[in-house]
Amino acid sequence: MGQKIPQVTLNNGVKMPQFGLGVFKVDNAADIKNSIKWALADGYRLIDTAMIYGNEQWVGEAIKESAIPRAELFVTSKLWNADRGYEETKAAFAASLKRLGLDYLDLYLIHWPADGYLESWRAMVDLYHEGKIRAIGVSNFEPHHLDDLMAHSDVVPVVNQIETHPIFQQKELHRYLTTHKIAHEAWGPLGQGKSDILVNPVLTKIAAKYGKTAAQVVLRWHIDRGVIIIPKSIHEQRLAENANIFDFSLTEEEMQAIAKLDQNKRLSRNPDDTEWLKKTQEK
Repeated sequence: MGQKIPQVTLNNGVKMPQFGLGVFKVDNAADIKNSIKWALADGYRLIDTAMIYGNEQWVGEAIKESAIPRAELFVTSKLWNADRGYEETKAAFAASLKRLGLDYLDLYLIHWPADGYLESWRAMVDLYHEGKIRAIGVSNFEPHHLDDLMAHSDVVPVVNQIETHPIFQQKELHRYLTTHKIAHEAWGPLGQGKSDILVNPVLTKIAAKYGKTAAQVVLRWHIDRGVIIIPKSIHEQRLAENANIFDFSLTEEEMQAIAKLDQNKRLSRNPDDTEWLKKTQEK
């Protein structure tokens, strides 16, 4: 049975599902197609991919094979670090669109704040004005990157997709995004299995109260915080479980208890790691 998934109105007026499917590290056609088929049956309408994931073609095939009208889907992809520059960005976008087999994207993001993002943003703004992308945003940008971007453009990103989970809650950046009317989207919302957060007694106690799992409590915490989430799974039961979070809400006391779990601890790359970013720009 499909879930009633809330919508977030982005700063350009476009509505985006607050909950969807991420496909990072899903690297074979069968897993992609099955996960998307099962997710769509459970009410998912947001699908998030990227050029660097190497699975855009399969995502596109799964969308084509589904019975869901294109207008009901919200498809995101991302510009990789090696494709910086005005013309390079336009070419990379066209290549992603071709792999996906789509006429337009709902959301296109600059994947990381590697050098050259200002020229790439200028190209994305033009693609947006041409109607080829419904909304444009960024991923893994810190406030100083966003300040720089907005100082050079009249178009404010609609989304910043960033690592966010209970032990890295991004509180300061969350406040910044709220102030600037940029939607906070979380990748790795459950911590990517790199921590023991899902056996934390605070979360398991809350989960028992609602008859939910700790993972469902974490996903609901994101929703109640106003964050867009794209949890990944290739398992039919887990996909259904992840979506089954819209029949309860957390109390203010429970939200505060989860807020105290924050360790301000990244489990992945730092956007200010310039040496790593330079390596990713090599072709």
